[in-house]
Amino acid sequence: MTEPYFQPDIKQCIETLVDGGLILYPTDTVWGIGCDATNSMAVKKIFDLKKRSDSKSLIVLVAEERDIMRYITRPDLHVFNYLQTVQKPTTVVYDGAVGLADNLTQADDSVAIRIVKELFCKQLIKHFRKPIVSTSANISNEPTPQSFDEISEEIKKGVDYIVNYRREDKTKHLPSSIVKFHKDGTMTMLRS
Repeated sequence: MTEPYFQPDIKQCIETLVDGGLILYPTDTVWGIGCDATNSMAVKKIFDLKKRSDSKSLIVLVAEERDIMRYITRPDLHVFNYLQTVQKPTTVVYDGAVGLADNLTQADDSVAIRIVKELFCKQLIKHFRKPIVSTSANISNEPTPQSFDEISEEIKKGVDYIVNYRREDKTKHLPSSIVKFHKDGTMTMLRS
């Protein structure tokens, strides 16, 4: 059940995402620019807005562990055990991406995915029934905004819908950790 104060934002976000638009929304980390992770035209809009090379990867958000099974061919189940031990939101780079926009995955078919715990994001993804792209709400190579007030007007004007929820939150948020698990069972910390 969606929290009552989420309903207008969730409804508008879903309409925007279905139409291939971009949303500006609070995630379990920093404010993000998002779109339908299965829509390559929407993903291209994000690269254009951020003035970012499409060779750089974007993060995909899902609501549940089982969502990983839909978009990764052979996920290492040890990853889920690891994720239960960490406190900080953690993004995992998986091999064997399927069903996502072509310009979202790397040349080696890897993709960065995070299972969100934050209520708004989780509800949005569950209601949308697809994964959502999440990338920091800044132009490439500029500092990552840690709150809504730090987001540039260029980014705000470049999206189709801005979520109202958590705009007043002044808490400084940081990006997620990023890890990659290898076939031999070892792990590399890409961003702590």
